[in-house]
This record gives sequence, C-alpha cells and structure tokens, in this order.
Amino acid sequence: MVQLKGIHGEGFVWCSNYGSRKAHEISENPRASLLFYWSVLNRQVRVEGFVQKVSDEESEQYFRSRPREIQIGPAVSEQSIVIPGRQLLHKKYKELEEKYSDGSMIPRPKHWGGYRLLPEHFEFWLGDESRVHLRLQYFADEIGGKRVWRIVK
Repeated sequence: MVQLKGIHGEGFVWCSNYGSRKAHEISENPRASLLFYWSVLNRQVRVEGFVQKVSDEESEQYFRSRPREIQIGPAVSEQSIVIPGRQLLHKKYKELEEKYSDGSMIPRPKHWGGYRLLPEHFEFWLGDESRVHLRLQYFADEIGGKRVWRIVK
C-alpha cells in the first residue's frame, strides 16, 4: 500500500524508503499496478505500467513541501527491518527534533524518494449485483511517435 502523492508528468507518483520491501521488489521487477477501490460505489480502477524513480530534484521538492514534523519520519524509520521496539523510533525522532530545533532545514534522507508509475493499461470496473460486471480497458499504443489510448470493451 502506498499513499499516492499525485499525478505528475505522465504518471502516478508516491514516495517510499528505497530500502523497503516494495522498493526491492520494484528494483527486481519494475512492472506494477495500482488499484483504487470504492466499495460503496461498487467501482474500481486498475492501472498497470512501468515504475521508475523520480529525479532527486522532484523528491527533494516534495520533501520540502511536507510539514517539518512529517519530514523527520523518513529519517528515523528504516522500513522492512526488525527493530528492538517502538521506543527506538521515538528516541530517534526526539533527537532529530532537538537537532533541528533552531529552524534549520531537515535534510532529505538519501534512502527516501519518489517513484512514478507510467501507465500502459487502465481497467475501469463497474460492479453489478447480477454479477454481470462491466469492464472498460484502455491500452497505450505508440503510433507515429505519439502515445494514443485504445479502448477494448
């Protein structure tokens, strides 16, 4: 699960720890999907495509836009590793809070940054109580050097 930061450039962007399990999986296989599901509406959108890291500049820009107290989180959290207890994270957090209490910039950790999924396939699913669901699929094609979307019903 990721928290989508937005749609920037030609893809969907989120940020994560580059040492996390999902980061290792992306480095092994850069193809992924995102799923947006609304159970109350009985609808979902699935997006499949290629994942790439965003530039350091884009990661830095997003990091700077976050509130200071939230900037500290990525610096103290080493995702996907076992720690002796939550107290360690609280201790590291307080240490960084004190270190930068003068208002100086909190540096973006080198192990944290953004990813962008470049969509190649969209599926819009509309559920039906009769179980006769509707799926609309769009595929990206290259025609004459331009990206165009083809619908398959």
